[in-house]
Formats: sequence, C-alpha cells, structure tokens
Amino acid sequence: MKKTILLALCVSVTAGAASKEEIDAEVRAALVAFEKQAPAGHELAKNASGMLVFPNVVKAGIGVGGEYGEGALIIDGQTVGYYSLASASIGFQLGAQSRSQIMLFMNDEVLAKFRNSEGWKAGVDGSVAVATLGAGGGIDTETAQKPIIGFIFSGKGLMYNLTFEGSKITKLDR
Repeated sequence: MKKTILLALCVSVTAGAASKEEIDAEVRAALVAFEKQAPAGHELAKNASGMLVFPNVVKAGIGVGGEYGEGALIIDGQTVGYYSLASASIGFQLGAQSRSQIMLFMNDEVLAKFRNSEGWKAGVDGSVAVATLGAGGGIDTETAQKPIIGFIFSGKGLMYNLTFEGSKITKLDR
C-alpha cells in the first residue's frame, strides 16, 4: 500500500512535467527570492562556475515519502540544461511541503564531474555543504570554502536541518 502511494505521487508529478519556458520562469522567480532571503548566498553565486536551481521541490509522504522537482543548470547567466531531482525515504512522515533548492558548483572541476555524469547522486558523486547563515546574514567561512554549496529555502526564508544527501539528479531531455 505504501509503495502504491509513493508510486502514485511520482507518477502524478512526472505526468505534469514542465516545459522549458515554465521551468525558466520558475527559476527566475526562485533567484529573485534567493537574492532577497540570502544576499550573502547570492554574492557567493557570482563566483560559482555553475548554479543548479530547483525552484519547486515537492516532498510528500505517509510513512513512505518521496520528493521531486525540475530545474535548470545556469552557467554565466545562461541556461545550459534541464534536470530533475528525486529521492525516496522511509520512516515517520506525514504531510507535504514545497521548497526551492540551489546548488552552487564553486569550481570547474566539480561542475564538469556533475555535467559528465549519467545520474548524479548527492553524497555519493559529490558532497553538498548546506549553507547556514551566521550573525549578520553571512555564510559560515568553512562552508564558503566547500566545492559544492547548497541552499534550501521556502517563501518563509532559509530552511535548516535539511539535506541534499540521497537526492538523485538526472538530466532531462528538453
């Protein structure tokens, strides 16, 4: 029964796959929100080799859960590809939430490894340091030195104690 619910969630989300234009519009809106909610992250993004933006990642579950979102890889201000993010989980969970996720690839080497992968899995193919803001809204200096930095936020601001680990990112045919 639980597997059926998860399958139904995944099928219903992928059945409504967004067009390039829809993803681009949502990415632009997410970047505006990111700049307002995490100005230090926005400044850091200016030095990134690439930025992967998932504007709307939906997570839902009843015992067994899953999450899915579609987004774009941006290099030098231009969209160079479209990707999906998906993961599944088992354990106590009930409900649904939506959030935005941004990954900054801080050097050309990690960006190339990501782009050349068939299906990139956070925590296996690369570790993502999730940014937290310190006093005055600055990013922890240790986190700012990591090769891949992630931000998770909603309409209410940056979200903490969340992770990218276990998320599989796959290139979309768009």
